[in-house]
Amino acid sequence: MKKEKIYRVFSHMPELHTDRLTLRRMLVSDAADMYEYACRSDVTRYLTWKPHPDAAYTREYLQYLGGRYHVGMFYDWAIVYEPDRKMVGTCGFTSFQCNSDCAEVGYVLNPSYWGRGIASEALSRVLQFAFEELGVNRVEARFMDGNARSRRVMEHVGMTFEGMLREAMLVKGTYVNVGMCSILRSEWLAVQSTKKTE
Repeated sequence: MKKEKIYRVFSHMPELHTDRLTLRRMLVSDAADMYEYACRSDVTRYLTWKPHPDAAYTREYLQYLGGRYHVGMFYDWAIVYEPDRKMVGTCGFTSFQCNSDCAEVGYVLNPSYWGRGIASEALSRVLQFAFEELGVNRVEARFMDGNARSRRVMEHVGMTFEGMLREAMLVKGTYVNVGMCSILRSEWLAVQSTKKTE
């Protein structure tokens, strides 16, 4: 996997679809929907960033992302829940290790939409894109110790828990343990093959 391909693909952010979701680039017009969850401490408890202080901050952040998208250096999709025509979170890639054909994924979801399988649906579509379109061999995801909900999402899409990294990150002034889950291309293909024969 070459960096040039990553830049080329994401400078024209592809739109992805599932039965209920559209995954597309984030827009400044998403500011109100994003602020609705990004301002909440229960959402950011297990994330590296703090709650957005006001709606203006969210709007400025989305304006900044427009430039990052333009040069192909931002890889996160807005999750649009089509039944409500609402942006309810984000899902995408946080980093790539091109020399190892490895990608890391992450996601966040508005609590009003927890428990509906939306995060799993979005993550499954992103995994499909990683393996089919980008040629990735391994996709990994991390979660902070205590965030059982996030781990369940990872395992629901077929990821395997690999272990806990002790005090692996300094987050908001505290060293935190970080769990690691992953799925390999061969494992993902095996699951897809099974689905086709069912």
